[in-house]
Amino acid sequence: VQLQASGGGLVQPGGSLTLSCSVSGSPLDYYTYGWFRQTPGKEREYVACSTNKGETDSIDSVKGRFTVSRDKAANTVYLQMNDLRPDETAIYYCAASVFRWCSPGGYDYWGQGTQVTVSS
Repeated sequence: VQLQASGGGLVQPGGSLTLSCSVSGSPLDYYTYGWFRQTPGKEREYVACSTNKGETDSIDSVKGRFTVSRDKAANTVYLQMNDLRPDETAIYYCAASVFRWCSPGGYDYWGQGTQVTVSS
């Protein structure tokens, strides 16, 4: 499976962005997909996840603001981000796992990242 993340950019604090993770080489529902972010000098952070059963998960700091969804017809997973904060500036990555549940670990396939900058 190959993953291609896109949709990053510059947004003002409080603004919104939707990231896309285009999946190829495999049916979308074969994997669980996670979103991660990383800033220079820090470890990569798990953000949210979507399973093939429609279950989703996210870290507490983004609950109510970030939503993970998937479009089977487009073979794409999305991360809708609302009310973005400056400290959420990071490179965002999507990843795929063969596990059937959400978890911060266990992802074997990674896409390249997309830069999200939250700044006025």
